[in-house]
Amino acid sequence: MLLHKVEPVYPPLARQAHVQGTVALAALIDKKGNIERLEVISGHPMLVPAAMDAVKQWKYKPYTYQGKRVAVETEIRVNFQFQ
Repeated sequence: MLLHKVEPVYPPLARQAHVQGTVALAALIDKKGNIERLEVISGHPMLVPAAMDAVKQWKYKPYTYQGKRVAVETEIRVNFQFQ
């Protein structure tokens, strides 16, 4: 259902400190497919802002239930790894 995904920018200080990991976020996707609310579940504090900045820009195909658009709650995981 994800139409537009923005990749997070790896924070330079986190890269320098060799911080890797996953940031878990709780998201509310509104009836138009936009991220309406975003809350941190877990993740390294150096990585959280970059993950949130990226996910706030994501766009989803609107979810429907019985033919009507609905808001949905979901969990989003953003992985940060050295490549």
